[in-house]
Amino acid sequence: MSPPHMTGAEMPFIERAFKENYIAPVGTNIIEFENSIQSYLETDKDVVALNSGTAAIHLALIQAGVSAGDEVLCSNFSFVATANPILYV
Repeated sequence: MSPPHMTGAEMPFIERAFKENYIAPVGTNIIEFENSIQSYLETDKDVVALNSGTAAIHLALIQAGVSAGDEVLCSNFSFVATANPILYV
């Protein structure tokens, strides 16, 4: 794990989240981020920001239709969080 690199440019976003009382699970910053990614990708499909790589793997497995009995490969040199979503689905 690496420490965050804070430049000060993030302060307006932090202040806005506190001012609007939206820290989690939604808020203007998140909605605008999702919209900017959707625009960047030039897609009309929904874009969802998640709180972790584990959540992203979990959702990707569900979207791919993975279910009990399917074979899913993952690195054996990783955090357990890489394999846990496979067990979830």
